[in-house]
Amino acid sequence: MKDKKLEANLSLVVSRIFAGLNMNALKFLLPVWMGALTGVTVRCTFAAVAFWVTGWFVKEAPITRRQRIGLLCLGAFGMYGFMFCYLLGISKTTPVSSAIFNSLQPIWVFLISVLFLHERATLMKIIGISLGFGGALLCILTQGSDDLAHDAFTGNMLCLLSSVFFAIYLILSKKLLEEIGLVTVMKYVFGGAALSGLVISTILGWNAPLFADAVHGTWHWMPWVVLAFILIFPTYLSYWLMPIGLKYLKTTVVAMYGYLILTVTSVVSYIVGQDRFTWEQGVAIGMICLSVYFVEVAERKANS
Repeated sequence: MKDKKLEANLSLVVSRIFAGLNMNALKFLLPVWMGALTGVTVRCTFAAVAFWVTGWFVKEAPITRRQRIGLLCLGAFGMYGFMFCYLLGISKTTPVSSAIFNSLQPIWVFLISVLFLHERATLMKIIGISLGFGGALLCILTQGSDDLAHDAFTGNMLCLLSSVFFAIYLILSKKLLEEIGLVTVMKYVFGGAALSGLVISTILGWNAPLFADAVHGTWHWMPWVVLAFILIFPTYLSYWLMPIGLKYLKTTVVAMYGYLILTVTSVVSYIVGQDRFTWEQGVAIGMICLSVYFVEVAERKANS
């Protein structure tokens, strides 16, 4: 079991590093080279195809019709909802702000557990949740729109909502992974997300100057390289590795790896000029880190 936990932690480290770099890559790509909604559809469709192809080579136990429907719905609403808000949000705000809200996932996991799974709300958890909300509110109210974030408020709210969607996805997918194989889960989840994406993109329209230019013979190699990175590493490989962590670690521990995303995204953002550090941002990060610490300490006491 120790080997499995080590494998799970290593899988999450690699997965979350890719996820951190993903924010910087998406900020480069969106919305100049590709619209956010088109980006969601491209990612989900690529992942669905990749995991279905993988499924041809990985033999897992068959699942019931009810399980298939459940996974498709989880993808169509949970995964697609997360990516919809996430990509649309990051196209409007900065990568660091997006990562700050991503770090709230453990708070949402606990809050959902208290509200719907009848987990006891202790003083430590209440303090933690309050600090987390305070940090998020500070980031939302103090960040103005500028050349790096053309609609910071809307983007931040969307990123906040995306973290809620992902927390719900973590809770539900962990339960499913106890019964169903990893590849089976991912191919149906992304299959459902791809269906939602294709329907919505068809209704609202496609927006991908990168593809349009390529059709007319103009190739922009750097955006194509960035897109390939996003599809292969943060999308396919990262989502391959993350369920390994979910299978052997607690949901809150998995969610806490969001700090690694925040660290990677922040360092890269400041190096490449995708964000500017402000004291409000620093305080918000500190408050959210403290909030998760309080919540995690509370859980350890409850389980001891």
